[in-house]
Amino acid sequence: MRFETSQHMKLGQQMKLAPRMIQSMEILQMPLAELEERIEQELASNPTLELVEVEPDENAPRETQPDTDGELDLSDPGEVDFARLDTFEEANPDAAANTFDEGGVEKPEQDRADHYEDRRSSARLDGEPNAKMEAMASAPARGVSLGEQLLAQWNVSDVSEPLRPIGAAIISFLDEDGYLRVPLEEVAEKAPKPGGVELWPPSKEDMELALQAVQLLLEPAGVGARDARECLLLQLDAQLDALDTAEDGEARAVAPAPVLRRARVIVDRYLDDLMKNRLPKIAEESGMSMDEIRSAIEALRRLSLAPGRRLVAERTEPIIPDAIVEYDEDNDRYIAYLNDSRLPNLRINREYAMMSKDRAVPKADRDFIKTNLSNARWLMDAVEQRRSTLLRVVRAVVEAQRDVFDHGIEALKPLPMTRVAEQLGVHVATVSRAVADKYILTPIGVLPLRGFFTGGLATESGEEVSANAVKAALKELIDNEDKAKPLSDEALARALKEKGFEIARRTVAKYRGQMGIPGARMRKQF
Repeated sequence: MRFETSQHMKLGQQMKLAPRMIQSMEILQMPLAELEERIEQELASNPTLELVEVEPDENAPRETQPDTDGELDLSDPGEVDFARLDTFEEANPDAAANTFDEGGVEKPEQDRADHYEDRRSSARLDGEPNAKMEAMASAPARGVSLGEQLLAQWNVSDVSEPLRPIGAAIISFLDEDGYLRVPLEEVAEKAPKPGGVELWPPSKEDMELALQAVQLLLEPAGVGARDARECLLLQLDAQLDALDTAEDGEARAVAPAPVLRRARVIVDRYLDDLMKNRLPKIAEESGMSMDEIRSAIEALRRLSLAPGRRLVAERTEPIIPDAIVEYDEDNDRYIAYLNDSRLPNLRINREYAMMSKDRAVPKADRDFIKTNLSNARWLMDAVEQRRSTLLRVVRAVVEAQRDVFDHGIEALKPLPMTRVAEQLGVHVATVSRAVADKYILTPIGVLPLRGFFTGGLATESGEEVSANAVKAALKELIDNEDKAKPLSDEALARALKEKGFEIARRTVAKYRGQMGIPGARMRKQF
């Protein structure tokens, strides 16, 4: 074996993205709500960035955005154009007075630095509202977690002292739905030893007793279940116990006791057949009539397979459209504009811009200010670039898909992203990021912007139609089918062919799966 060193030359190309470019792409991809949050974070952390209160001009076109007068160009924070500060000094004589005394002689650097500190102190004490602090104060408080709520119930429940730490350990292993997905043996091994407990881990018998106590004592019923069968049985048992112990007229349940008992038998013995919609088999083996089975299934539909969600409801974020499309009757066209009036108007704080060039300010402070000035300008530029790119993409979509706004989603045409990218002279990845998680408000409702980009199929006449249009026709066929005799995928393919869509059975199955529609056997109603 021989070791040696040598030199080689290699010619190649590599593309490396600067951090700022990566962040700019992230800004472009953000939906409106995320962008608002990103701007609020920058306002809270960057002292050189501030809000501009601009009164909206009702007569101004919606497609234009209000400009801020005298905004500093700080693309290079080290080269601030002070000629643009003339109007600021006229309107704010204190800003000029901090540099020169009454006789026109330049003040010592320490006096000027003290003046800036006094200005910052007075700004904090003058009682005027601080937009940054108000935004931070209005942030929603953290909600109470499922584990915290269940543990609070457990601490006041009537249970023996030896079981309390074991039940608390079990609660800490419950998932967001309220299920215990971890075996009890693993809970005993991984749970940290509570303070004041000598024997740990607990025995298998104690773990079982503690789990039963958690399932029976905590609300809502079903928490602590290890699978869907146990979850439904716990809820049915709780309903039956409520009916047995309540006085006349006080019982509240999802169904009468006989219906609940039949539902319990179905869940306990025939859950697999129920999941596969084998209702005749359940009727044959259980001796129940179809009407009794249907009433039991109706009672089961009112139960929850995720009982933990009842305590901690999943936060649903409202859909905020990034753009709006309206019909212009006078010119018979659709116009598009951005819904970014909610975004705050930003500008550079002029006093900090002056401080970045004032040698009376310590160098460390000036460097800190210059860094924040650069970050502020980058954010403003990135937001403006996002606005320009998104508006161009939306207008291209409106122009290409006018028939959708006139006739509905069935008129959607194939529109590859590459076509729009070539039209706008940008990379296809830019178009993809611009439409990601974006919605537009149209005359036919709020629609995802990405949904306008789709491949296509050819009809018998040779005309191209989008896949979404085929899905819409497929859904219409399924909605109007005979539920007692639902259409198979083969029958749906033939029905679509009669409508002019030449599509294979496997494609029908793929589209049906993408829309979350089960097969014919699961759609059948007895």
